Amino acid sequence: MKKSFTQILMDWHRHQNDREMPWKGEKKPYRIWLSEIILQQTRVEQGMGYYHRFIEQYPTIQDLAKAPDQQVFKLWEGLGYYNRCRNLLYTAREIVHQRNGLFPDTYEALLALKGVGPYTAAAIASFAYNLPYAVVDGNVFRVLARYMGVDTPTDSTEGKKIFHDLAYQMLDKKEPALYNQAIMDFGATVCKPMSPLCAACPLQNGCAALSTGKVNQLPVKEKTLQRRTRYFNYFILEYRQKIWVQQRTAKDIWQQLFEFYLVETEKQVRWDHSLIQNWLRDQLNIHEPVIGKIAEPLVQQLTHQQIKGQFIHLQLKQKPASLKGGDWKTVAQIQELAFPKLITSYLPQLKS
Repeated sequence: MKKSFTQILMDWHRHQNDREMPWKGEKKPYRIWLSEIILQQTRVEQGMGYYHRFIEQYPTIQDLAKAPDQQVFKLWEGLGYYNRCRNLLYTAREIVHQRNGLFPDTYEALLALKGVGPYTAAAIASFAYNLPYAVVDGNVFRVLARYMGVDTPTDSTEGKKIFHDLAYQMLDKKEPALYNQAIMDFGATVCKPMSPLCAACPLQNGCAALSTGKVNQLPVKEKTLQRRTRYFNYFILEYRQKIWVQQRTAKDIWQQLFEFYLVETEKQVRWDHSLIQNWLRDQLNIHEPVIGKIAEPLVQQLTHQQIKGQFIHLQLKQKPASLKGGDWKTVAQIQELAFPKLITSYLPQLKS
């Protein structure tokens, strides 16, 4: 009897899948939820270290719920997409204070949690409670699109319905946790985005994309992100061994993280001593600063925008009265604050 897609995939998982991850086989909903939130928009290799550090520092959801915001943000530093971290804290506190520390055990209740979408709810429901919900992430889209030969865009309304229906049809209803892990690992290690292992693939005989020569054309995406470049000029204002910092509060990138005095410009500025002195005098009423290092620009690539940042170090003779909303911190105190990756990459220069 010819084996089905699901049978072949489950056999591969049991006998050939050697992909190691610290949360594989985990049944505690707190740890599954934590790993899934960390892995949203994050590569597994990058997320592993963060997962271990979070589990070590906050072994239970009660520990996470009572942690100070800035302590958690500092631990999250470098992962990006900080809205995930805000949702993490919100949900931890909601579960502790409103649900007596007990995670929801139904898909619908999980989906109602802040920061938990259909994929994450399905992952927790299947991995923690073995409920028959199919996870649909990029790996699953790719495996199903290629095997079934589906060229409907995965990010279209029609495509999302098609792939979610397909994922549920293929799901092993008796062992959903094992199946979900199998198809995700298969997409990550065999049916890869680039250079998939088609020659050694156990599903090759039934794969529509392989038989029609469309492996590298599937899956299809409808939308392409419009990228833009932003220019951040950071003035590191130092007075009596303290540096002025402020917290980003606007609904923009890096909300709730800290930064130095920022001037955003429409294009790259070639700062020299004369331009810096004139700008400081006209904008902040700062006179005769000692201009230190004008660092080479640094770049941080986000999903939809590129940030080019430049750092200019200044020693001031007096505190500018026009500076509002921030605070003066020592270098040691600055090390305890959570900054965007662009700034953390510059901090070693600040210490030196």
